[in-house]
Amino acid sequence: MSSTERSASGGGQDQEVWTAMQASPEFGDLRRRLRRFVFPMTALFLGWYLLYVILADYAHGFMSIKLVGNINVGLVLGLLQFVSTFLITTLYVRHANRNLDPTAEELRRRIEGEDR
Repeated sequence: MSSTERSASGGGQDQEVWTAMQASPEFGDLRRRLRRFVFPMTALFLGWYLLYVILADYAHGFMSIKLVGNINVGLVLGLLQFVSTFLITTLYVRHANRNLDPTAEELRRRIEGEDR
């Protein structure tokens, strides 16, 4: 039986288990660890992207400085947007594997153990 089927058939008991788990200190700690990574990283990336957009709109002279051949500062900064996206993804996966997944797995085991 899948967890979806269990939830549909269990009704109030499953709701109580999930509510109790959400109120647990372990779940609060897991949520804090996630937010400590996600919120600053999101702010950093949005700031970096906004800087790129502002420079592209208002600093034409700076963005059009040629670096090598036809490659200019604007092109390099635009490509660095992709690099930063992959870097953030890599950092998040590392963070999740070390700090989030072990706790989430333990919480999942506890919930499934209480469901049976």
